[in-house]
Amino acid sequence: MEAQVDERKSAALAEANLRVEDGAQKVTTFAAAREMLRHTQVLQDGAGADEVDVGDPEQVPVFYLDGKPHKTRRAAIARFFTPRAISERYQAVMEATTDRLLADFRARGEARLDEISFELAVAVASKIVGLSQSDPHEMAPRIAVLLRASFNNAKGLARWKNLLLRSWYGYRFYVKDVRPAVRVRREEPGEDIISQCLAKGYSDKAIMIECMTYATAGMVTTREFIVMVAWYMFERDELRADFLAADEERQFAILLEILRLEPIAALLYRRSAQDLPETCLGALREGARFVVDMRAVNADETAVGACPHALDPDRAKGQQGTFMSFGDGAHHCPGWQVALHETRIFIDRLLRVPGVAMVKPPEMLWNAPLMSYELRDAQVRCTTL
Repeated sequence: MEAQVDERKSAALAEANLRVEDGAQKVTTFAAAREMLRHTQVLQDGAGADEVDVGDPEQVPVFYLDGKPHKTRRAAIARFFTPRAISERYQAVMEATTDRLLADFRARGEARLDEISFELAVAVASKIVGLSQSDPHEMAPRIAVLLRASFNNAKGLARWKNLLLRSWYGYRFYVKDVRPAVRVRREEPGEDIISQCLAKGYSDKAIMIECMTYATAGMVTTREFIVMVAWYMFERDELRADFLAADEERQFAILLEILRLEPIAALLYRRSAQDLPETCLGALREGARFVVDMRAVNADETAVGACPHALDPDRAKGQQGTFMSFGDGAHHCPGWQVALHETRIFIDRLLRVPGVAMVKPPEMLWNAPLMSYELRDAQVRCTTL
């Protein structure tokens, strides 16, 4: 029997480090994952959800909400992530920031991909959130240090957020970035998350938590995605040529296929809200926990076709988006189109820089609190201006 091709870069790292919490039943097939993630009587779990008081839904990150409170909050933020919002408000930021970063790269002749991609992600997420008074070039290192210091000392996502709030780095982020934006938005509301929070009477602490939530969901994950895509492109001449010659639809297909192979989020925890006598997992008691293994689900041949560990952009035809890389159901990532657009713009323009080459591939690390890979210190060089 012919051996299956495995082109995934993060597979060995994930296999060595993925840990499922005790008592959680693992879901590994696409059909089962879709059924359970879309089930109306299944609740968000993991990431410290059991430690979060959801008594006041307006003061809790949307990530932890379910049912009507979650639906209400998602509806309120939906306008920030529509194709129209991307084209009218964010695309100009994506393009201008990318051009500035790449102009600086060309002037210096070298750059670290994780640093410049993170600055792009910070600029775009800041526009969405409303962190309007800070220069992304100065804010990005502050947020990077803040997240790194907190992750290194946290045992769970809820505890991580508490560390952020109490730490010197969290205080500096609040004073230099959050508080000035809040002050301006009180007088001049805009189309952003902070303005919406103020209109609903959020406390300063609640606004800070919102900013941190988007920092994790919108900045960190996009950085890893951009670096992973660049790594594939620089190592595979035929893929790079395909991407550069493609229209936007084909470019998105290539990006989605890379993300299918290399999902940033590896595990999604859920629990049953009541006894469920008939599910694809069998009968579940109230409070039963399960976890969707995203890497296994994205490699389910019944859904993705043959050779599931090989990169094939054509397999995405007919799929609405992303297989399972951005989740599914009520908690499907609201910002997935934003991430795809900024990644497409950045990668397309990066690959067109004269003489660009990756001279050092990224170092692969593991973020235990997030159960996710990290890519650091990828070095690129180019012909100087």
